[in-house]
Amino acid sequence: MAFQILNKKWLAALAALAVAAGGYFLWQQFRESPLPAGFASGNGRIEATEVDVTVKIAGRLAEVSAREGDLVERGQTVARMDVLELEAQYRQAQAQVRQAQEGVRQAQANVGRYRSELALADKTLVRYRGLVAKGFISKEKLDQVAAGRETAAATLQAASVGVEEAQAAVKVAEARAEQIKANLDDSTLKSPIGGRVLYRLAEPGEVLASGGKVLTVLDLTDVYLTLYLPTEQAGRVTVGSDARIILDAAPQYVIPAKVSFVAPRSQFTPREVETRTEREKLMFRIKVRIDPELLRQYAEKVKTGLPGVAYVQLDSQSPWPERLQVKLPQ
Repeated sequence: MAFQILNKKWLAALAALAVAAGGYFLWQQFRESPLPAGFASGNGRIEATEVDVTVKIAGRLAEVSAREGDLVERGQTVARMDVLELEAQYRQAQAQVRQAQEGVRQAQANVGRYRSELALADKTLVRYRGLVAKGFISKEKLDQVAAGRETAAATLQAASVGVEEAQAAVKVAEARAEQIKANLDDSTLKSPIGGRVLYRLAEPGEVLASGGKVLTVLDLTDVYLTLYLPTEQAGRVTVGSDARIILDAAPQYVIPAKVSFVAPRSQFTPREVETRTEREKLMFRIKVRIDPELLRQYAEKVKTGLPGVAYVQLDSQSPWPERLQVKLPQ
């Protein structure tokens, strides 16, 4: 009996040893091989530029045609504001423009009349000077005619100023009408970029203040991953260097990218950043950006927030290892 119990213990120990050996063998086979010299890596999450669609002037939201997750084109109408009051203001402004233009025509007509009166006063003055020289009328009468001529000249000058003022009033009225027309145009909210609607922040019927947000759109042509590298590695990274991204959700694919930003100074590593080695105090922020043309081909598959690992080429002469060769979905 004791011999059988001993044999069972030995068999159990051997089985445990075999399992451990097998696990170690598999770990050795499937563990990630270390990066060769000339490369660095860091963890991060896929991010994209976010652009808000906002209202220019306060008002009531009449319609929102885009929903979260929708793909929108640049310039596509995504919402509309209630414009009844603005349309009334625009009609009033147009009427004021026409009134100001009529004022210009009236002022110009006055100038024409006063110019004729001045011409007549000039002729009268010349004739009276001749009569005074011949002694037919007194000098006092000539002075009265000369004074009348000066009055006509002053009236003409005032009328000319009136034309300029009327023309200025037309410009003011036209500017007011153009401003209201611009507000009318801005009441049709259009997406400033092509991308995916991330958030729908307002619903029809809501009254929004100036600058109120209606939608947030992700720019699917500006997708990047931010990683942090220590000084000795970050100092060898240059903007434009080749990079690769492997997402945790799709480790079978290797996405090509380029370094688009290197922080000019170090900073404390954010607490949410996870590193494979012991956390270092000071790191440099690096941003690797995916090619916009590639993103357009896979726009339906682009998702932000996905964790992954970015690999950066520190030495352009170092060839990419086989496991980091570009592999994209078909």
